[in-house]
Amino acid sequence: MKISLLTLAALAAFTACAAPAFAGDVTITLTGVQARGGDLLVGLQTADQFMKHEGTYGEIVSNPSAGTQTITLHGVAAGDYSVSALHDVDSDRQMGMENGRPAEGWGLLHGESLRAAPTFDQVKFSVPATGDIALNVAMIYPAR
Repeated sequence: MKISLLTLAALAAFTACAAPAFAGDVTITLTGVQARGGDLLVGLQTADQFMKHEGTYGEIVSNPSAGTQTITLHGVAAGDYSVSALHDVDSDRQMGMENGRPAEGWGLLHGESLRAAPTFDQVKFSVPATGDIALNVAMIYPAR
């Protein structure tokens, strides 16, 4: 059986175009959530989006109950991300600040070990090209 070069080139082009886009699920378990009303904003950010009002994937949980909340973000492309959570009690979609410190609950990967404003490298994680990932993030709240 002979295959022409044109047929082989077309087959190669089709195979290259048909390559799957690798994506996985990111499951985030937030511990220590307090019942304070408002919304729980959970999102993933790339290095370029880090600490800005931008995100690549996210979910909002209205009026979260106390305890543990689990959020799964589907179809996340492989790459490096940070995960952030904001318990937006006043629903203004911004971190409330008081005396230079967060006035609302928040969470970042490894957030409990931070002693100053984080860098992306301190809180990043990688979504692998071949599967899903699960993360645990502790919520941190200011004293009432």
